[in-house]
Amino acid sequence: MKKIMLIAIVLTATATAVAQENPYQVIYHWGVLPDGRPMGVVTGVHPDPDGKHIWVLERCSENQCAGSDLHPLHKLDMEGNTVQSIGAGLFAWPHGFDIDAEGNIWITEGAPAGDPRGEPGFERGMGHQVIKINQSGEVLMRLGEAGVAGVDADHFNGPAAVLIAPNGEIWVADGHRGGNNRIMKFSASGELLLQLGGGIEDTSLESSRFNDPHDMKMDSQGRLFVADRGNNRIQIFNQNGELLDIWTQYGRPSGIWIDANDKIFVADGMSGEQWNRGWERGIRIGDAKTGYVTEFIPDYEIVNGSGIEFLASDDAGNIYAGQVGRQRFEKYVRVRP
Repeated sequence: MKKIMLIAIVLTATATAVAQENPYQVIYHWGVLPDGRPMGVVTGVHPDPDGKHIWVLERCSENQCAGSDLHPLHKLDMEGNTVQSIGAGLFAWPHGFDIDAEGNIWITEGAPAGDPRGEPGFERGMGHQVIKINQSGEVLMRLGEAGVAGVDADHFNGPAAVLIAPNGEIWVADGHRGGNNRIMKFSASGELLLQLGGGIEDTSLESSRFNDPHDMKMDSQGRLFVADRGNNRIQIFNQNGELLDIWTQYGRPSGIWIDANDKIFVADGMSGEQWNRGWERGIRIGDAKTGYVTEFIPDYEIVNGSGIEFLASDDAGNIYAGQVGRQRFEKYVRVRP
């Protein structure tokens, strides 16, 4: 018995040491916007399909785009220089986005009804939509009714994230804090195919239910990973909406990124005394196949409010992340294998 316990202790200590490795160095304030304007609150990051650029979504140099004539969406080269900016006047409080296989960009309006941050947009008849644009900024498709919240198939309430599957189906996390707490799947043409959870009063700890579903990503097997942030967990589903697993080892997840090799990167910018006591804020990196956490980048600059919420990686394993509370865009350079 003692021998078995000793082995268990050694294995646990080894696993903990591995999980705490940090092979990254951070570059604060990475990326240069047009005319030297400041970076707004970053609410989305995504590599371009060409592998040579990074797209960043920010709220018009502030935490609000309603009434602004600035572009919120920027295409940066790998040195951080902006080569293109689009989207002025299309969004009030952009929150999350995805890029499909054809390079089209999908962006959500993430403020739910009753959120003061959404009021400037609601007053202008904006919000509660998922909008598809091409890389020239032309609107190709809209889901939801502009400025109108609802719980049926044609309305959202502060959608937090959108994900376009390889087959063109559209997954939407609806909605952001105080929203509908549901996951919806639409056909490529916008027909509702599936709903998990739902309703503004449907905040729940139950399996397949949600509390502030904040981001979604899909692995190489087609499994859907949902950052069920308010419940401090990731829920994993198949394409039919059947629950496959629940992970709590990634802290309080705000953002998820899964690369081509099924390495998973999870942004935990809210753990700590206020929301998730006993957990450190930072970026947890692991294996999407096994769930093991293998690396951790700690956040040493704890401030009131949120830290990192959205992130992505490039082919070299570098990480690009938005610091919400500090209103900056960062690059984490991998310096060790």
